[in-house]
Amino acid sequence: MLIDLTGKTALVTGSTQGIGAAIATGLARAGARVAVNGRTRESVEAALERLRGGSPGAEFLPAPGDISTDEGAQQVLDALPRADILVNNLGIFGAQPALEITDAEWRRYFEVNVLTAVRMTRGYLPGMVERSWGRIQNIASDSALVVPAEMIHYGMSKTALLAVSRGFAKEAAGTGVTVNSVIAGPTHTGGVEDFVYELVDRDLPWDEAQREFMRAHRPQSLVQRLIEPEEIANMVVYLSSPQASATTGGAVRVDGGYVDSIVP
Repeated sequence: MLIDLTGKTALVTGSTQGIGAAIATGLARAGARVAVNGRTRESVEAALERLRGGSPGAEFLPAPGDISTDEGAQQVLDALPRADILVNNLGIFGAQPALEITDAEWRRYFEVNVLTAVRMTRGYLPGMVERSWGRIQNIASDSALVVPAEMIHYGMSKTALLAVSRGFAKEAAGTGVTVNSVIAGPTHTGGVEDFVYELVDRDLPWDEAQREFMRAHRPQSLVQRLIEPEEIANMVVYLSSPQASATTGGAVRVDGGYVDSIVP
């Protein structure tokens, strides 16, 4: 399948590193102009240097701004008034005992993991509908369906994101705009390495630590390993393409076979 996104402009939120950077790279290599987002101009400029070095000829644009605030979101919208593809990737995660999660933390997870996607969708969906073409994807998680005991605030936010995606897909029904969620499984990023070492012996070499984490905390995985960011990006690039025109309102899994059903 030849995916050609030439002439399309994409915004990937939280794309200075990890899954977001892999998605930005994948979209750019398929021909899209890709706006890279991070909270500060310095972090975005550093990411642009890395991304351009790894993908000569690809076109990346800066779109700095803390989209967890109204002001930061408007900063991004001003920098990139039009997007054909929106990937709401920004998210936070961390382990915390359920009864120790404060009201402030519950709110923070909802605001960062859910409201940022709502805010950016509200900013770009009308233009997509007017042009009769667009792709919106929200990066969810298997934690939306199999809520981890050690991070239920994160699971809550990702479950809410599935509802947001389905609702906006209905709003865009019949317009040529698709809205989907991508259910990502445990993925190998720098932040996840830190998270893994919160739960297993820090003296273990990484390969052993990863295996122990999957055995003890994610035994449902059928691939029995962490997923690489590029594997998430491959699905996002497909869903961003004209070939995915009949896929909308869905929750597409790239979870390593982690989820057996929609029942937690």
